[in-house]
Amino acid sequence: MAIEQALVSIITPTFCSEKTIRKTIRSVREQTYPHWELIIIDDASTDRTRELLREAAEKDSRIKLLFLQENRGAAFARNRALELAQGRYIAFLDSDDCWKTKKIEEQLRFMEMHHYAFTFTGYELMDADGHLLNKLIAAPSRVTYKRMLKNTIVGCLTVMIDRQQIGDFRMPDLRSRQDLATWLSLLKKGTVAYGLNETLAEYRISGKESLSGNKWRAAKKTWFVYRRVEHLPLLASCWYFVNYATNAFIKRFISI
Repeated sequence: MAIEQALVSIITPTFCSEKTIRKTIRSVREQTYPHWELIIIDDASTDRTRELLREAAEKDSRIKLLFLQENRGAAFARNRALELAQGRYIAFLDSDDCWKTKKIEEQLRFMEMHHYAFTFTGYELMDADGHLLNKLIAAPSRVTYKRMLKNTIVGCLTVMIDRQQIGDFRMPDLRSRQDLATWLSLLKKGTVAYGLNETLAEYRISGKESLSGNKWRAAKKTWFVYRRVEHLPLLASCWYFVNYATNAFIKRFISI
């Protein structure tokens, strides 16, 4: 299949996202690459999210919806979307994040040119109100399993995976950090994640996750992945965690 016609399946879990979901969907609909399907799994929202999703789906047949009857978490929602996905390529976009208009086009060209199976891009941060913060997160040229343990630099909203090369995959049933656990699982098999160092996405810092906020919760969950998912020895976990904490500080406070 020519790259110009390859279908990209975009996976978006939602939960009470009425304030942000329209902008997220608009960023997909404005893509210069037209061959995509947006699979939105609503995780039992109690606000107007479902109403807004139905309105969007009526306007664009490429938007596909599934409404869960009970809240199951992002991992379950993403895995249901992975089961439904028809595309060769899989991309992820949370319901409060956005893409630049050429994100799919440029990333697909990058993958086709080098025959890469797992890629990610740079992105920038925006505040809870959607204002860009002039904080850029660069994409290193390549990330291996060991480098990922040291630096969780790969933003989920920027990832694109070629299932023709990688094969089908699922995310572990974790309430958080399931994306990190998934990337580690793929990289542990010898896959390398290649970075396209262009700013092609916008990551929203929520009100409870300010730049100067407490990162203890994220750190705890990263430690959980080291010890309970990857089953790393204590000393190795400590070594990687120190590197992770240092790189997290640099990413949030020094990167420009």
